Amino acid sequence: MEPFIRKTYILFRNARDWLLAQFFFGFIAILKLFPADSAIWFVSEAAKGLGMWYPRTKLARQNLKLAFPEKSDEEIETILHDMWRNLGRVAAEYIYLDQIFDFNEEDQSKGRVEIKGEEHFASLKALDGPAVCFTAHTGNWEILPIGAAAYGLNITALFRPPNNQYMAKRVLSARTTNMGHLVPSKAGASWALANVMDEGGKVGILVDQFFSRGYEIEFLGRQTMANPLLSKLARQYDCPIYPARCVRLPKGRFRLEIEAPLEIPRKANGNIDTAQLTQDVNDCVARWVREYPEQWLWLHKRWRPQVMKRLATQKAEKLKKKNAKNIK
Repeated sequence: MEPFIRKTYILFRNARDWLLAQFFFGFIAILKLFPADSAIWFVSEAAKGLGMWYPRTKLARQNLKLAFPEKSDEEIETILHDMWRNLGRVAAEYIYLDQIFDFNEEDQSKGRVEIKGEEHFASLKALDGPAVCFTAHTGNWEILPIGAAAYGLNITALFRPPNNQYMAKRVLSARTTNMGHLVPSKAGASWALANVMDEGGKVGILVDQFFSRGYEIEFLGRQTMANPLLSKLARQYDCPIYPARCVRLPKGRFRLEIEAPLEIPRKANGNIDTAQLTQDVNDCVARWVREYPEQWLWLHKRWRPQVMKRLATQKAEKLKKKNAKNIK
């Protein structure tokens, strides 16, 4: 790209992102004028209607049909509408995170939040050493680190900032105040997490996205690629792996679940089998998705047949060259 054209493109992109960010911040300011429940309901209902027109909804529909071939078209459309309602609530709840985290320890039914697996939370909090928690884009995943921080569990979470640089700055600033430590998902993120674990810290990772340089796994019945970061950290530190998720309940309530640590698969020599651990982690996420399909983010390109075909070809070519070399 010519320097002038490139510079013009960057200026146009920055101007566009700035305008979108100002619209977003203005919308947030207006929402804050209304009670939390009313604003959240309004955004969720608007998202349910408008989201169905979003181009990526077509991808979400294809993903659902791949994952659940047994479901009827009517069932798929119901899940899509409920997915958008959930995403609308996630977006609006972001503004009121401090307000909606309402946990009544004496009677969990009286607050917005209930906790399942308190014994596992207690063991994680008491653990004197590193650990990894993983979750997925299900329910309102933003509430998990707030819950951890509220009860004294210091978790450094890996997150992907928005592509819009102006929104990213505001989001990072807001999230840092009430979500503990955060590490943006970019070059050097794995080193940052490793530094935390060197000091005996706990880290949190979202694990449900495609990663072309990862391990090949099966997810919801189809082959795909998964990020090996969690498994490599587990291998390096030989630490426990805790599954955790947020489940959306009726009447604006949530259930935070932390499960027992995964059984770590090992090879014959005793080393952690990172490929199998990656599969086990994604099997756990698949179980969550099957239980509440409408609460998962189906808009990701989780299965990429063309990429898988290209990777398989590259793998076959490497094997062929290796065999030819051995013959010589």
